[in-house]
Amino acid sequence: MSDLLAARSQMGISLAFHIIFALVGIGMPLLMVVAERRWLITRDEIYLELAQRWAKGTAILFAVGAVSGTVLSFELGLLWPGAIFLGIYLYGWERIRPRAHLAAGLLVAVSGAASGIFVVIANAWMNTPAGFTLVRGAVVQVDPIAAMLNPAALSQTIHMTLAAYAATGFAVAGIHAFLLLKDPTNAFHRRALTIALLVGGPAAVLQPLAGDFAARQVARNQPAKLAAMEAVFHTEAGAPLVLGGWPDVEARVTRYAIRIPYGLSLLAFHDPNAVVKGLDAVPREDWPNVPAVHWSFQLMVALGSYMAGVALWAGWVAIKTGKRETGNERREALAEHRWLMRAVALATPMGFIATEAGWIATELGRQPWAIYGVLRTRDAVTPMPGLMVPLVVFTLLYCFLGVIVAWLLYRHIVRSPKVPEEVWTFVTHAGDG
Repeated sequence: MSDLLAARSQMGISLAFHIIFALVGIGMPLLMVVAERRWLITRDEIYLELAQRWAKGTAILFAVGAVSGTVLSFELGLLWPGAIFLGIYLYGWERIRPRAHLAAGLLVAVSGAASGIFVVIANAWMNTPAGFTLVRGAVVQVDPIAAMLNPAALSQTIHMTLAAYAATGFAVAGIHAFLLLKDPTNAFHRRALTIALLVGGPAAVLQPLAGDFAARQVARNQPAKLAAMEAVFHTEAGAPLVLGGWPDVEARVTRYAIRIPYGLSLLAFHDPNAVVKGLDAVPREDWPNVPAVHWSFQLMVALGSYMAGVALWAGWVAIKTGKRETGNERREALAEHRWLMRAVALATPMGFIATEAGWIATELGRQPWAIYGVLRTRDAVTPMPGLMVPLVVFTLLYCFLGVIVAWLLYRHIVRSPKVPEEVWTFVTHAGDG
């Protein structure tokens, strides 16, 4: 294996593992804050139990994310700045006032989202570099603010932030939906499902709109990436939208695809007759890996569309059925729709898979450039002997960490309270009396 391939493989594996914990670091704090807020409003103790359990789960994932982020030293400083507030949140339940405790949780949620935004801005700059001038190969007139406000920054940060909330919300909702299929009356899982869908559902519905915004930016600034994503080999006006298919790079044709006439031109430029640049407008040596980019992009879109559809279904069911009354206690009716619960359970890993696929599409789609149009990847790698050794070592480390965190979370989940809705309602009101 060449030094370039080994270096790219190690970075890719590190990012693929770490990004899961980055997503959770953005999404989980919002879930625990919503649960605590519900407890402060309703004084329903099950929301307090949820907030505390989700906080402990966040701490587990935070610890593993910090270890994996050590390899990615740049991300380590940015992805986890909310650690001090997480500590206050974890250990301050009986030590500080409820409003101050809730504020600490909000700071964890805000800092998690903000840190993710800054990391994505750095990646956006690699896609659309700005804020500097090249003079005979030297970087001059550096403007950090202009670099941060690069053309891809807004679309990528919106797309990634929504991905974090959708992936985390659906992962949590899916786990509790699966458990509700076994025990539909469990009050703990019913409350957890509702909160998780309140976070993940709107994000999943908004994500296709954010994706459209991001794709239009790519069409303007990285036409080769868009051409690879959509497997467009020839420049044409009124380009069709390509669904599926097998890109034949040598023949420069996509076989077995479904084509929607004028679809790509309409989506990319909001004009059905707009000209879409194909890969024929780019030198052959500047082509990315077309099949890998196309398939990963298609996978991201398919999974994201499924999640958006399930979110709309859940919203429709919630609006249609409303909330049923049990004495003076209202309880959600979503858990009684078993096909919906199956659909939510099926979506458990989809947000994470879609995010991984999306990052594969955007990173491979930028190749052969590390910094688009400025620095080629082959020129950016540091030649080092024996890169296979750290590649194997870190891969094994990530596998070990993955097993550990899966085991810890499994133990955390299986110990969830098993209190039927009716019993929980009775205990709650007895306590009120």
